[in-house]
Amino acid sequence: MRIAMWSGPRNLSTAMMYAFGNRADFAMWDEPFYAPYLKATGADHPMKDQIVAAHETDPEAVARRCLDTIPAQKPHFYMKHMAHHMVDGFPLDWAKDCVNIHLIRHPARVIASYGAKRDEMTLEDIGFAQQAALYNRIGGVVIDSADIRENPEMMLRKLCDAINLPFDPVMLSWPPGPRKADGVWAAHWYRAVHQSTGFAGAEGVLPNISTDKQDILIKAIQSYRQMSAYKIA
Repeated sequence: MRIAMWSGPRNLSTAMMYAFGNRADFAMWDEPFYAPYLKATGADHPMKDQIVAAHETDPEAVARRCLDTIPAQKPHFYMKHMAHHMVDGFPLDWAKDCVNIHLIRHPARVIASYGAKRDEMTLEDIGFAQQAALYNRIGGVVIDSADIRENPEMMLRKLCDAINLPFDPVMLSWPPGPRKADGVWAAHWYRAVHQSTGFAGAEGVLPNISTDKQDILIKAIQSYRQMSAYKIA
């Protein structure tokens, strides 16, 4: 099984990668199209130069690797993807041979979390419109990070059932610290998950979003609600 887990940033995506990566039967790959995205767009992201230098920047080569022999001869392969990394012209045909899962999170929480790590932000940076368009194109299973945090075991069991994968309880916890599969960007983005040993508890009330981010919030909510209608409940 090849899983392509699609999300935007700040969306429980790394914790989900660690959950699947903690299984003995899964290899994992962290945001393989990040470096191609940065090279193609010139986006001014933290650690941009280090990312481009350390990772493959040719989207065609990355796409081929998405269908290569699974690393470390594991039965299954988990790929963490950001929807907004798939800029126009990047190959996507490989996704038809994957189990596509779409991880969503309320935009207010994403905006608040993203803003804590990067001062500048646009609607395109948080990927809601791109993820909705991707879902319309390739389909797949939708799951909400809030539901996972509220009841990790129940939701991961439901997710595994939906993709015909036996549930493994080792998905519920993992050792602290970085993983060999982490991208070099982990030094900037993954501090909290490196300190974790499992999924955090249920989230509280939605954060207040500043006036200058309200337009982003309103537009992102439209895409979030579109996808939320299809989520596992």
